[in-house]
Amino acid sequence: MTQITIRISDPEMEKALRRKAKESKKSLNKVVLELIGESYGKGRGKEKPAGESLREFAGTMTNEEAAELEDAIRIFEEIDEEIWK
Repeated sequence: MTQITIRISDPEMEKALRRKAKESKKSLNKVVLELIGESYGKGRGKEKPAGESLREFAGTMTNEEAAELEDAIRIFEEIDEEIWK
């Protein structure tokens, strides 16, 4: 078993990790290992689909929001025949 030491200089990060461990009734080590595993797709024993790991950073849209966006940009898909003469 490999041992790695992690030094956390951000007190808020340490508090958040300790809070997560306490709330989930897991050891701090277990919580950190789960977070590391999830970050590269090994969380819960299954790999994340392509692009899934970026979802938390990029955000997502509901189907309704996506439809609104498509409606808003539809005008840019129209070709003005007068310009292309």
